[in-house]
Amino acid sequence: MISRILVPMDDSEMANRALEYALENHPDAEITVLHVVGGPSPWGRAATSLALEDDIEAAAEERSQEVFEAARELAAEYDVEITTEVQLGHPARAILNRADDFDAVVIGSHGGSLSDRLVVGNVTQKVFRNSPVPVITAR
Repeated sequence: MISRILVPMDDSEMANRALEYALENHPDAEITVLHVVGGPSPWGRAATSLALEDDIEAAAEERSQEVFEAARELAAEYDVEITTEVQLGHPARAILNRADDFDAVVIGSHGGSLSDRLVVGNVTQKVFRNSPVPVITAR
């Protein structure tokens, strides 16, 4: 039985679909939405701008709020409360580092911009291949 689910989210449609899947198919599970900030991107934009902040953790929390607000609104439609968590670093690594604490990971089939996927690689594919727990890919 799946009782704890990790749903990594960015601001993509596929991430929203992953959360919808978790909410619809596992209504009694504890759901944690994870947003990873400061990972590599073309030309280092996100990581560089975060590194220039005085308080990196506060800046990461602030950058995550839009994703978390959208996730909470979606969860409210299912009358479910979710937990949110921010991690710094590379998305696939951060997700895999947290996966052991959950029964499953529900992740969108792809996310971010095309240029991010080309330069950074497919986060979903890396998580799927290396996760210590089952991975459900939502489309």
